[in-house]
Amino acid sequence: MRVALTGTPGTGKSAVATVLQHKGYTVIRLSDLFNAAGCVSGVERKRKTRLVDIRKLNGYINKTYVSDDLMFFEGHIAHLLASMEKVVLLRCHPRVLRDRLARKKWSVRKIQENIDAETIDVILCEAAARYAKDDIFEIDTTEKTVEEVAGSIISIVKKKFRPTKTYSIGQIDWSEEILRDSQS
Repeated sequence: MRVALTGTPGTGKSAVATVLQHKGYTVIRLSDLFNAAGCVSGVERKRKTRLVDIRKLNGYINKTYVSDDLMFFEGHIAHLLASMEKVVLLRCHPRVLRDRLARKKWSVRKIQENIDAETIDVILCEAAARYAKDDIFEIDTTEKTVEEVAGSIISIVKKKFRPTKTYSIGQIDWSEEILRDSQS
């Protein structure tokens, strides 16, 4: 089973993926796969980001990762891949996310772009447009340790990805941050 481990940058995907790997789960990091698969179609200089050919990457994954074994595909675009069967979406409160990205020394512009995306649920909306709601599991990482988030994912795995109220979509809402920013 292919599972997208996705979320806005700074929500904890990479750190959680590392814990999952240490616990014996297979994790494929999309950022490593782009170049190996020849899926980088260019670079957007203004935003300093690689442009990925999603269709080509999806085809590569379909040809290369044919096992029925559980595999997590970690990256903020993993939910865009039609080859995924389930989606684990990590979320983080925008104020905490701002601090996390600032510690990574991201530019103010890049931080704000990602705060805005998290606030208005961009990745959730993209995932919900592609997958049934019962195939998406949303985890708030704001006040959890990396180990706790990994534990939540392992719990979902052990329950065979059956829908659960605890991680069902639509329970996380950062929309109050839009009002807070407009009143500042």
